[in-house]
Amino acid sequence: MPPYRSTLARPLFAVAMVAASTLYAIAQQPPVSSRVRGTIESVVGDTIEVKSRSGEDVKLHMTGDARVAGIVKIALSDIKVGSFIGATTVPGSDGTPKAVEVHVFPEEMRGTGEGSRPWDTRPNSSMTNATVAESVVSNDGHTLLVKYKGGEKKVMVSPDTPVVTYVPGDKSELKAGAKIIAFTKKSPDGSLETNRISVGRDGITPPM
Repeated sequence: MPPYRSTLARPLFAVAMVAASTLYAIAQQPPVSSRVRGTIESVVGDTIEVKSRSGEDVKLHMTGDARVAGIVKIALSDIKVGSFIGATTVPGSDGTPKAVEVHVFPEEMRGTGEGSRPWDTRPNSSMTNATVAESVVSNDGHTLLVKYKGGEKKVMVSPDTPVVTYVPGDKSELKAGAKIIAFTKKSPDGSLETNRISVGRDGITPPM
């Protein structure tokens, strides 16, 4: 091969190798999880048709190991020091995170998703799963100090903040009219599959 061709081939080969490595890395990445919130319109076999809260029609395929949990309302006073909770918060006027919902995990779910991360319930919302270290009661509600691995946060929970917990559920609860939040992943063919669904009981809309 003439020298000029060899010189040209080397950078082209390097570019091709980088591109191939990038595509391989993308292919190896796990599917990105997302959440679908809405009302079930129909269930046929393992396929659930949902009208999302944004008005879209969404089809979800339940995996064989799909788990269903019920969501029930509890009292603000049921949040105790030592409770492991999840709190969706938005910044308050004074900078203190204000809870727009709190869910108390049963003991067997302690440690689920521990930490704090951006969330998609509302603009600028965060989800913090942590243990309640302190609880200060006032006329405005409860101010909670929650601690998780690597951090802590104060959370203001007002008396009108929805507070719920999980109870064992069953696929029979997945029927038209039920309000759900489903944790989904996109399959290689572009369809959405879910292995975890929470369904509101007694007319409750899962607030998380």
